[in-house]
Amino acid sequence: MGMMVAARRADAPADEVRYEFGFEDRFDRILVIDPRTSEARVEDGDFDAAASAITAKVVNCWRDRGDFPQRVLFAG
Repeated sequence: MGMMVAARRADAPADEVRYEFGFEDRFDRILVIDPRTSEARVEDGDFDAAASAITAKVVNCWRDRGDFPQRVLFAG
């Protein structure tokens, strides 16, 4: 069975970009990405498959478009 992870940009100060994310449309976790290094962390400390998938999607969109997307969806 696949998973569907959705994320929406919550905040983007100069030193980090924050996304609320979760399965389906349950935005119950926070992903933080450093735009200088592309390093990511999850506030709850559990960098699991869902966090990894949505991080890859966000970073790939950012590299392709030059800005961080407002919303992303990973279905796999």
